[in-house]
Amino acid sequence: MNPKPDLKPNRAPNLDRRRALCAAAFGGLLPAWARAAQGDAAAAPRVALVIGNGAYPHAPLPNANNDARSMADALGNLGFSVVQLRDGTRQQMDAAIAQARTLLEGRNGIGLLYYAGHGLQIDWRNFMLPVDAMPTRASEVPRLGVDTQTVIEAFRSAGNRINILVLDACRDNPFEGLALHKGLAPMDAPPGTYMAYATAPGNVAEDGSAADGNGLYTRFLIREIQRPEARIEDVFKRVRAQVRQASQGRQVPWDSSSLEDDFVFATGQQVADAGRRQREAAFDAQKAAWDRIKDSTRPADFYEFLRQHPTGGMAELAMARLERLERSGIQPQADQRGEVQNPVATRFRLGDRYALVIRDGLTGLERRRLQVRVTQVGQDRADYVGLRSDGIPSASTLAGAVISDGLGSYDPPYTLIPGGDFQLGKRWSGRSLRTGPGGSRGWMEYTGRIVARERIQVPAGGFDTWRVEMTVMLDTGESQRRTLWMQPDWGIPLSLRIESRTAGGGADVLVRELLSRERGA
Repeated sequence: MNPKPDLKPNRAPNLDRRRALCAAAFGGLLPAWARAAQGDAAAAPRVALVIGNGAYPHAPLPNANNDARSMADALGNLGFSVVQLRDGTRQQMDAAIAQARTLLEGRNGIGLLYYAGHGLQIDWRNFMLPVDAMPTRASEVPRLGVDTQTVIEAFRSAGNRINILVLDACRDNPFEGLALHKGLAPMDAPPGTYMAYATAPGNVAEDGSAADGNGLYTRFLIREIQRPEARIEDVFKRVRAQVRQASQGRQVPWDSSSLEDDFVFATGQQVADAGRRQREAAFDAQKAAWDRIKDSTRPADFYEFLRQHPTGGMAELAMARLERLERSGIQPQADQRGEVQNPVATRFRLGDRYALVIRDGLTGLERRRLQVRVTQVGQDRADYVGLRSDGIPSASTLAGAVISDGLGSYDPPYTLIPGGDFQLGKRWSGRSLRTGPGGSRGWMEYTGRIVARERIQVPAGGFDTWRVEMTVMLDTGESQRRTLWMQPDWGIPLSLRIESRTAGGGADVLVRELLSRERGA
């Protein structure tokens, strides 16, 4: 089956002979070029490979071609050079990947794959299915399908600085009996890569009807990437909230990132770090919006908040509140390690007990031991005693944002533990006003990021964990670097390392480790 040709005119001012011959050789693989947003021919290229497979003989998808066409138009208008393929065979898909690699090779560019069509997961690998693929056994899928790892390797070998994979390939389809799970397999993003799925791993996305024009996920994604100055992280978080709301929780997009840089879709430019005044102004606007809705019981209020403020500590609070008010219909899938992430509301249970030891991080000498017990679990918070040796109680949201501890109370609660699923590359930041036991007040700013999955050894034993790196700045001039090793189902980290420096340069290092823990009722 031949791909449908893209009849859009070639808009590149100077297409060299080699690329023209390459395009002609692939017939229907016609690149739709667009002028760079800044008109700078020397700028690093942005190349998008857009594939839409819908004309499957026994399992057609009415919107896959429309989605690919709409996405190609949107990306082309934003300055991407677009290689399009619709209803491609295995051979044509391989050729399109090779063409995108050639256009990017050695230019330190940005490579993007958008795929709409059927997909399968086999042995923790995700495959895009060409329209001529009709596998009858799981063993045939690697031969007949196209492994998404092929695209990752092509982009990596091209030397890209940023790679983006967007897979609207989680459609409900007749091939799913060949795979152990529905949908796609969860994958940690390789270095320099942002991976986005139309719905959570192991679940299926809605293709929609022909009358819809586009599938649910792509409709919102196209709108969001065209926002001026929209950062990549904001784009996908806004899409997630809107798809979840529109599907009434049946479909919740998923992503994983290892990007060090943030950039704007419309220009490809890296986002400059905001100055202190900008951060304070952004926080003030977010805090005012949060205060208006924080006691609401209407899910719509939190969806609107996430559209306006998709990132930050309060966004994590909003996501956790949404999950309590309107549970999603997503079925968690075990990852390759066998781990299933349960709802955040289970991180604290009445009667949970932890025994902890605190050591001097420089000498290794023991300072003290703690016995922590969860004394109360309500709708939105958990109270516990023993985390402070002076007996002052502590409290957190059910997701793990700190409401109060021995140093004071926090408004808003500061996000120590992510408000939703743990995902590699997930990051958050925020400010909180801390009121001390004596009434003194001061600001703290913090950033956090999930940077790795690690197996650690503590006195309680060996555990598979997620490593979180945080920085905390106090208005007193004190700064802290915190490393936390966590498990998503528990509200107290297994291990915590805090390096503190005062304004005068003095340093202190504390290490807190788990001796034992016991789950409550």
